[in-house]
Amino acid sequence: MKDYYQILGVEKSASKTDVKKAFRKLAGKYHPDKKTGDEAKFKEISEAYSVLSDDKKRAEYDTYGRSYNGAAGGPGAGFGGFGGFQGGQGGVEFDINDIFENFGDMFGGGRGGGRARGNDISVDIELSFKEAVFGTKRSLKLTKNNECTTCNGTGAKNPSETTTCDVCNGNGKIREVRQSIMGNFATVRECSKCHGKGQIPKEVCANCSGTGVRRSDDEVQINIPAGIEHGEMVRLTGHGEAVPGGTPGDLYVKIHVAPHESIKREGATLISPLRVKLSDAILGSSYAVETLDGEVTIKIPAGISHGEMLRIKGKGVPVQGKRGDFMVKVAIDIPQKLSRKAKKLVEDLRNEGI
Repeated sequence: MKDYYQILGVEKSASKTDVKKAFRKLAGKYHPDKKTGDEAKFKEISEAYSVLSDDKKRAEYDTYGRSYNGAAGGPGAGFGGFGGFQGGQGGVEFDINDIFENFGDMFGGGRGGGRARGNDISVDIELSFKEAVFGTKRSLKLTKNNECTTCNGTGAKNPSETTTCDVCNGNGKIREVRQSIMGNFATVRECSKCHGKGQIPKEVCANCSGTGVRRSDDEVQINIPAGIEHGEMVRLTGHGEAVPGGTPGDLYVKIHVAPHESIKREGATLISPLRVKLSDAILGSSYAVETLDGEVTIKIPAGISHGEMLRIKGKGVPVQGKRGDFMVKVAIDIPQKLSRKAKKLVEDLRNEGI
């Protein structure tokens, strides 16, 4: 005989609550609809639960021990109860909304089927390099399903005048029994007519025909945060498609950042090249550098090397209330042609060991 207590992983003294918890945990793992599903294992734990969750059957099981062969008839009766669970008359009927209330994703939305949710919307926008660094605001005009502005989503001409829903008889939910290879499963879903309210308008809104939703233009203001990078997404909760009796989806805005002609970004640091004359690199000088904040004059120290970096503090990307730095990468221009005078001067420098 199978040890039902061992199958569910509970002690013989376990309460009905402990038995139910153990079954929920195992059913959530082994249900055939799950990735980790095992039909044989699920059938076994269901068999154990059908006995240990019923006071009379559990008492018979505890009394007869190895002689107990059926959930419906005591010793020697054969396991007719579980055979019925597979679809025959007198079968064991489980209320999935009781057994699996913590596994909403298993049977289409959990207890009562969950509240309906509108579709998400995804849009792409392009920003300039400067807009991405400092942040900006954009206005988007979208044509989508929105909450009806006439009835504020109630679907009623007069929200205070309602009548009992004729589909669910005011319960807000509809119970259905479904047959499968594992037996009869009772499921409870939200009434699609009253959307779980149990009441419907006496007179529907003329603007949305009672749905509470109407397709219309919607202007959405988007705040682009400073420092956003190419490919990042901005999520606006509740700005997606509206759905009758449910919650609207979300709006996802994908950011595309146009490259700058000379400035590149590495995290919070901005980097720009600066071409410096050979004589200025040797003797030192001052140069104007174009940053995103405007023109800044920097000093080129004498004897600077090609590829050396000069730092302008606080002119980089704003991150968490602080700004990164602006780095200037020096590129020394080597003249391709020299005048006779210039060539002689360079030769003199070479003779000096420079």
